[in-house]
Amino acid sequence: MRAVLAKAFAPLDELSLEEVPPRAAGAGQVVVSVKAAGVNFLDGLIVQGKYQTKPALPFSPGAEVAGVIKEVGAGVSALEPGMRVLALAGFGGYAEELVTDAGNIMPLPQAMDFATAACFPVVYATSLHALKDRGQLRAGETLLVLGAAGGVGLTAVEIGKIMGARVIAAASSDEKLALCKARGADELINYASADLRESVKQLTGGRGVDVVYDPVGGSYAEPAVRSLAFLGRYLVIGFASGEIPKIPLNLLLLKQASVVGVFWGAYAKARPADNARNFAELFGWYARGLLKPHVSETFPLERYREALDVVMNRRARGKVALLVG
Repeated sequence: MRAVLAKAFAPLDELSLEEVPPRAAGAGQVVVSVKAAGVNFLDGLIVQGKYQTKPALPFSPGAEVAGVIKEVGAGVSALEPGMRVLALAGFGGYAEELVTDAGNIMPLPQAMDFATAACFPVVYATSLHALKDRGQLRAGETLLVLGAAGGVGLTAVEIGKIMGARVIAAASSDEKLALCKARGADELINYASADLRESVKQLTGGRGVDVVYDPVGGSYAEPAVRSLAFLGRYLVIGFASGEIPKIPLNLLLLKQASVVGVFWGAYAKARPADNARNFAELFGWYARGLLKPHVSETFPLERYREALDVVMNRRARGKVALLVG
């Protein structure tokens, strides 16, 4: 079977697609025949050794996959071969087979195709955890989403609207903003051509926003923090710009604002029951047609470099998937 391998923590061009032995399920494990794998920014980071976790080498990137169970190991009773499933393994997904703990497996909703399913868990779970658990977003509040047309950003726009917020989407082109508008954004800011802080002032009558959702970091972080309203919350999602910002803490003082870290993967492991409830809510919204995952591009497994390039260089509109089986 074929797998994309990282043999060292190194630039992405050192990844290779190779033949490797078939996966085998150990006790408590499941082997999934992969049909599709979501391509995430974290995949590129983990390969380069820039992510919070560092798998043992060699490994395959790929945090989320959809497929069919091929084999279950000893002690696995609730899952069986032939089941359509989602797998949230953290890595290992850019391959024709994935072996992972049974606890990382969820049954796939019948209405969800493999490509959509593979692009669903990481971004939607991150945004729901961020806005509900960490940001405490309430109906009637104003939410500013940076990088709003990207994988996580677009889901934050959707979930923010479901939660009753007024959503301001900020992105770097009118094309990206049109996608945000189609997903429910109330107001749009092109921060490549307009000043972010001044635009927020105009749209909020000088009040500012209650919650900032920031997966970008870099030069947009400080003006976003300055745009917070009294008791506002700035959610640190990630640093797609490549630059970790340095925020003057005095900006938080007078507004009694908060900077809140969001790391969904750690939360899911620490509080699996809460995470399961969040997924049940997300699947319920999907079944009702309230969530419409946007898979903008798909690539066969052998074109993994192109897929990663689109994501790592922030050209994705929504999510990108690898089609494997």
